Amino acid sequence: MSSFKKNAFLYATIVAIGGFVFGLDAALISGAFKFITAEFNLNEWQVGALGFGPGVGVLVALPLAAWSSNKYGRKSTLKIIAAMYLISAIGSALAPSFAVLFAFRFLGGLAFSSITLAAMYIGELAPAEYRGELVSMTQINIVIGLTAAYFINYWILQKTNSDAQWVVDLGLDRYTWRWMLGIEIVPALIWFGLLFMVPRSPAWLVYKGKFDEAKVSLSKVIPEHEIAGHLTDMQHSVEDSSSDRSVIHQLKEVFSKKMRVVAIIALTLSIVQQSTGINAVLTYAPTVMEQLGLGEEAAFQQAIWIGLVSIVFTVLSLVLIDKLGRRPMMISGLIWVVLSLGLCAYGFGTAKYQLTEKAIEEMHDIPNIDKLSVLVGKEYATDIEFKEAVKDLIGETSARDNSSVFIQKSAVLNATLILIGILSFIAAFHFSVGPIMWVLLSEIFPIHLRGMAIPFFALLSSTVSALTQLFFPWQLANMGASTIFMFYGGIVIIGLLILAKFLPETKNLTIEQIHEKLEKKSGLMG
Repeated sequence: MSSFKKNAFLYATIVAIGGFVFGLDAALISGAFKFITAEFNLNEWQVGALGFGPGVGVLVALPLAAWSSNKYGRKSTLKIIAAMYLISAIGSALAPSFAVLFAFRFLGGLAFSSITLAAMYIGELAPAEYRGELVSMTQINIVIGLTAAYFINYWILQKTNSDAQWVVDLGLDRYTWRWMLGIEIVPALIWFGLLFMVPRSPAWLVYKGKFDEAKVSLSKVIPEHEIAGHLTDMQHSVEDSSSDRSVIHQLKEVFSKKMRVVAIIALTLSIVQQSTGINAVLTYAPTVMEQLGLGEEAAFQQAIWIGLVSIVFTVLSLVLIDKLGRRPMMISGLIWVVLSLGLCAYGFGTAKYQLTEKAIEEMHDIPNIDKLSVLVGKEYATDIEFKEAVKDLIGETSARDNSSVFIQKSAVLNATLILIGILSFIAAFHFSVGPIMWVLLSEIFPIHLRGMAIPFFALLSSTVSALTQLFFPWQLANMGASTIFMFYGGIVIIGLLILAKFLPETKNLTIEQIHEKLEKKSGLMG
């Protein structure tokens, strides 16, 4: 491997660590929900708010990230983001109330713009032949972070049930969720330090007219004889832009006739990626697994499989993306997503819920459990009907706090089939739209627009994600799992049809060549 390729992979790896911190932050909370709910006595909307909090933060952060990345540079903005992750992790672990915890989760959401900035930076620094692989590294790190979080949560949960003295001394049994959230402090601090090693984005330096500095950055990742050509292409891209660099003007240009196909692709990708429901499944992974009737510890354990499958298929996507191309992987992957969601919907749709006398005896430690005796012999077609019947008899708080036990003891369903459907969905997402959206967003915009355009469409994606996470606890309590998966699948089908029509192949092309190709396609639309 040449020194240029080594440098490109090193810088991409460092920047992509932000994806690891993001994944850790997003998934650690999944194991903490039950403990936080019990300590602060939260209702469904407050639980949703904790999942939604980072989503609100990123909605605020992305416009600021766009402004900061253009004014101060991609590298400087990434360092600010790393500091936010660190402060958020410390504050969340020490939060004395729901309001304070929400505030620090919101601050962590401000840092979620790291994914956008990482894709932008790597796309601008990476040589064309490696760009797909290197931009995908952010997604690899996200799923590694997610998987690490599921392992950490499961390990902590196991230790809280042990009698080890060190568990008591550290307060692991009393401050379980605080330890879960506090783990993030270490990687956030490491990432902040490593960011000082990476060079500034050459595209941003050209955008700012700092051509000598841009040459220095490029000299680290491409041979000297190629630098002049790259600089010329970047200068032409910037010169083609208007002197008016205001956000409003740039937005008008993004949605102009010559950029029509680019806008359609970006809009569709940013809506469809999160409309798959991926972040609802990942954020509430143990909760989703509890719907299979597995019980609390088994649900945490099965959540680990979500992380492992995510890693395997993201790596596979990274290996194949510059060989097979973006378009075939995206289209086939979305078809796979739809089929997987359909399998989940079918599995939950055919489930039945009923209690037996034996099941009630096994739950003797739950207060007023005898009141559920009137449900023996009754069969419920949906989890919603069953949960409502339980809530009416023993009260909302007890029904909520023991919901996993009630589902475990009453569910009659094909858990294996549903688990296969969920894992297949996770695999399909991470093989296709998960990483490839960020690759495409890093490729389809010209240099003078990307500092605004990529955060703008990431903002749209984050809005969909935030709404998905906010409504998921309510949807699960009121719509049921089967209807939720059908809803997600319907939206993905619409996006699939649009992308099948408009998405071109972009592999092995420079950003400037991709822009020319898309501009011609827009011209053909009239």
